[in-house]
Amino acid sequence: MEIRFAVFIAVSLDGYIARPDGSIDFLAPFHDEEHGYGAFFAGIDALVIGRGTYDTVLGFPEWPYGKKRVIVCTTRPPPATHGEEMWSGPPRELAERLDREGLRRVYLDGGVLVRGFLREGLVDELTINIIPLILGAGRPLFTSGLPDMSLRLLEAKSFSSGVVQLRYEKR
Repeated sequence: MEIRFAVFIAVSLDGYIARPDGSIDFLAPFHDEEHGYGAFFAGIDALVIGRGTYDTVLGFPEWPYGKKRVIVCTTRPPPATHGEEMWSGPPRELAERLDREGLRRVYLDGGVLVRGFLREGLVDELTINIIPLILGAGRPLFTSGLPDMSLRLLEAKSFSSGVVQLRYEKR
């Protein structure tokens, strides 16, 4: 496959991407600092997001993805409200379909979804923004049961807010 799957995500220092209730309010103080998300987003063909992420962004004042193609992976498909597509099959089947359609770089978002693509060996790039907070509990980015994955560090940056960004690619 020629398609590449990329993750761009924020995680607390203790490894959580959201509070136990799914809230990402702890990220608000860091929104005014540019971490390269705009350039990353401009370089993708589409997004594949999990149902939890989808439900979260539906609560935002504006749809954050503009006109980008969005595919929501869910076994409980709701009606689409912004032209998004629903998918309930396995990650590899979706990857093969998107590859056949000519997509070259796809953004993956959502903890369960990212772990599913990691289990299938489909994640090619990881950009992890470590937020200088310890939440103590929440929804983890990584859990046990993931396969070994050797990574090559592409870049490490620190920002005035204390955020540290690590960019890796699969070896």
